[in-house]
Amino acid sequence: MIPAPFEYARPRTVEEAVSLLVHHGEGAKLLAGGHSLLPLMKLRVAAPSLLVDIGRLVDLRYVRDAGDHVAVGALVRHHDLETSPLLEREAPLLRYAAGFVGDPQVRHRGTIGGSLAHADPAADLPGVVVALEATMVVYGPRGERLIPARDFFRSTFESALAPDEVLVEVRVPKVGGRRWAFQKFNRRSIDWAIVGVAAVEADGGASVALVNMGPIPLRALETEAALRRGASQAEAAALADRGTEPSSDLNASAEYRRHLARVLVRRALEQVRR
Repeated sequence: MIPAPFEYARPRTVEEAVSLLVHHGEGAKLLAGGHSLLPLMKLRVAAPSLLVDIGRLVDLRYVRDAGDHVAVGALVRHHDLETSPLLEREAPLLRYAAGFVGDPQVRHRGTIGGSLAHADPAADLPGVVVALEATMVVYGPRGERLIPARDFFRSTFESALAPDEVLVEVRVPKVGGRRWAFQKFNRRSIDWAIVGVAAVEADGGASVALVNMGPIPLRALETEAALRRGASQAEAAALADRGTEPSSDLNASAEYRRHLARVLVRRALEQVRR
């Protein structure tokens, strides 16, 4: 289908982008790589009156060592995450998971900021940043705001970003010395996860996040608590679907997703806690 008519603006700075968002209100939408927004516009699920194209703001395209964390600009493309030597050393889970996003065309155009701001519960990277306990840096008319990943995702396609704010950076804690795992079950390699799991070794256990087990990426809190109590991997994994809200669709029933969550978490824990 053809999108509804819209105006187009290409700001030269983040401040200019914010000014456009403030002036045009909720009718304005940010465009980065376009792989999330444009399909919705073609289906007329989304019909913004103004597209604010920030895709050429090169100041938001970086992967930097920032002391205790890696600073990732919001316009870093998935391919750049996948091939970053710094992420390979300091946050290998993010680097590895980026290689499972879509196909090469998507990875060369799609951005980490676009993926996270889109807040699709079936997307890979939201679950990864929750497992890594990353922090989102957003900028708006009131200045800069820091939002922990666990608080950033509100519901399906809804984040904590205000309509006049821009996600500018993702701060990923360095976990280079810890074991990690990423498990994704889907029909084809380019598909969304039917269920996914991201896990990182932590003191006394692991941080475990679930993909597509509810309206937002969820921590497997009962699994994490069981590990801290000294439970085995199998015992902890058996609790992985507690507190989740999986949906039923053409790909899987809710009960099958619960089964997958338990199986994939067990596999992930076997990698994290060898």
